[in-house]
Amino acid sequence: MFFEKIEFAPADPILGLTEAFKKDENIDKINLSTGVYQDEFGNTPILKCVKEAEKLIYDKENSKSYLPITGLASFGTLTRELIFGKDSDLVNNQEAITCHCPGGTGALRVGADFIKQQNISTKIWISDPTWANHYQIVESAGLKFERFPYYDRKTRTLAFDKMMDTLSMANSGDVVLLHACCHNPTGIDPTYEQWCEIAKFLKEKKLLPFIDFAYQGFGLGLEEDAKGLRAIVDECKEVIIASSYSKNMGLYSERVGALTVVCQDKEQAKKVESQVKIAVRTSISNPPSHGELIVTTVLSDKNLRALWEEELYVMRTRIKDMRKLLATKLEASGAGNYNFILEQNGMFSFSGLTQAQVEALKEQFSIYIVGSGRICVACINENNVDKIVSAISSVINIEE
Repeated sequence: MFFEKIEFAPADPILGLTEAFKKDENIDKINLSTGVYQDEFGNTPILKCVKEAEKLIYDKENSKSYLPITGLASFGTLTRELIFGKDSDLVNNQEAITCHCPGGTGALRVGADFIKQQNISTKIWISDPTWANHYQIVESAGLKFERFPYYDRKTRTLAFDKMMDTLSMANSGDVVLLHACCHNPTGIDPTYEQWCEIAKFLKEKKLLPFIDFAYQGFGLGLEEDAKGLRAIVDECKEVIIASSYSKNMGLYSERVGALTVVCQDKEQAKKVESQVKIAVRTSISNPPSHGELIVTTVLSDKNLRALWEEELYVMRTRIKDMRKLLATKLEASGAGNYNFILEQNGMFSFSGLTQAQVEALKEQFSIYIVGSGRICVACINENNVDKIVSAISSVINIEE
């Protein structure tokens, strides 16, 4: 038999928790492990701008034929405007190419495949901790990875000096994978001054930046969240960027991501694009159209763009409000000072909870948190925050 030796794969550290949560019969269960935005009622809403865009698409769409391998040209232009800024030369000077990929994950995988297939490098340096899927994507593409320290658990801040010291051991030609903003899982980002130092370091060491930009607009704002990435692009003439519309437009199921490659000149960009097309062709052949049309419609329509930015502001502000509420209530409960949560950005917070405490929250209170202690702040609301605080206060003294 062909499949008799196949064994069960280990559960995904996040998706496995979601499955366990679904099976939990406790009516008061809370899932803080998932990576999606939820409103004050615990729903993951469809944005109004998306609904309006879909109406326009429905009225105008007259074909379901294939898109170009890299997606619509207008999608690429609008994506580059968002990443680099509307006035950037990289939007239209043909030195940067953009390819629509199935979500940010798809963009990361196509980028990793491109690196491997073109023998650009064999090793990618990845922050420790990071989104767990980064490691699997890199390995599945046939590349090796090294870890560099990122988070100081004692001070609950960025371990910047250790990070730079470790990266100094990288060899010229290695790739460094960086989170542009809203670092997953810690929520801790470099300051702009640190980004500038990182950018100069990458240039001097001749390291290739591979930037995961999954949360633009969920940290400080669309422009503010891009500052670190733009600092790197100002220094480094070759950069790979994987971006996503899953979070900032709520298009999780539509799988709309983009791989953008910054090149030294137009001729190099043409060659890169031809090889990226091969990487796409041999994996998905052509990108899906509906989500791409939504993004293109929203970003190109003045009124829908304004509505989107308003809705994005509401989401970003609600997350910040929940950070404040959680920290305030935890301190009031006697659980300790949690003001460090306020220094973190985006959907996630490194709570400082241990594996044993996380397990106790699940077993005793049906509160599901990733083993690292990462909490999705976007899943907290005024209806569940008191239960979360009471449960954390109850397990806080449990030792590993």
